Amino acid sequence: QVQLVESGGGLVQAGGSLRLSCAASGRTFSGLAVGWFRQAPGKEREFVAAINWSGSVTNYVDFVKGRFTISRDNTKTVAYLQMNSLRPEDTAVYYCAAGRLSPMSEISSYAYWGQGTQVTVSS
Repeated sequence: QVQLVESGGGLVQAGGSLRLSCAASGRTFSGLAVGWFRQAPGKEREFVAAINWSGSVTNYVDFVKGRFTISRDNTKTVAYLQMNSLRPEDTAVYYCAAGRLSPMSEISSYAYWGQGTQVTVSS
């Protein structure tokens, strides 16, 4: 079993930055891919970024490429999402997830989910 806890969300002005953290408990974290998803009010949850178990492979949705960076530190069992050049349309609850299946962009590939952290970008 893996428990995930997100942190680092908040209110930021457009153009600003935030770094989200996903702290994991459980010894199997290093063997799992980690994905970040987001859900805005009235919208479906959508894929943002993912990283494989070793950190050697990353995947991003087009609208965050060049702005967001996903990383992980298996020694600390934590994953990060660095978000730069934030836009009002990035406002959402951000969730981290962990799992073994592929593709990493699919919600169904992840067995473990955090509770989410709110990111609000003001214009």
